[in-house]
Amino acid sequence: MIERTAGPLAWRVRQRGFPGLLRAICGQQISNQAAAAIWKRLSALPGALDPAGLLAMDDATLCGVAGLSRPKAAHARSLAAACLEGRLDLAALPAMGDEEAVAHIAAVKGLGPWTAEVHLLFAEARPDVFPRGDLALAASAAHLLRLPARPAPKALAEIARGWAPWRSLAARLLWHHWRFVTGRPVVEDG
Repeated sequence: MIERTAGPLAWRVRQRGFPGLLRAICGQQISNQAAAAIWKRLSALPGALDPAGLLAMDDATLCGVAGLSRPKAAHARSLAAACLEGRLDLAALPAMGDEEAVAHIAAVKGLGPWTAEVHLLFAEARPDVFPRGDLALAASAAHLLRLPARPAPKALAEIARGWAPWRSLAARLLWHHWRFVTGRPVVEDG
């Protein structure tokens, strides 16, 4: 039904590992268009997609050139440090269950459950991950299901239980629907 009205679903995929999580940080609490613009500038910086290279960058580069907010620059540094120190083992993610992987990523300061779930969905190709704290998913579900208001994260997670074991596809379709309803363009950003 969604594709009939909104058109074919664009299948966005992101890089695994450090670059993919860094891309997820760029998307925290901003529009896809703004995140894509920041990502384009950040990923073009020599060394930015490597933890050691990113840690060598100052705020003038991360915030001024790339366009990250100061909190996002701090989150990016936190991610880079966790990777270098071995607190975040990205190579171990495929062997972890979804909940364990979310907890492992979210243990890093600045990388909460939303960031972890978005990364697992787009970069790790997990089939049953649903970012329950995503406002666009809540708005889309409310619109499609004719709910009186956007469901809170816990209520949205309960709704999404019915879509298991394909909650990642459900999330993609809900985002697609919401882009269509709001007139936002599909952003291909890597």
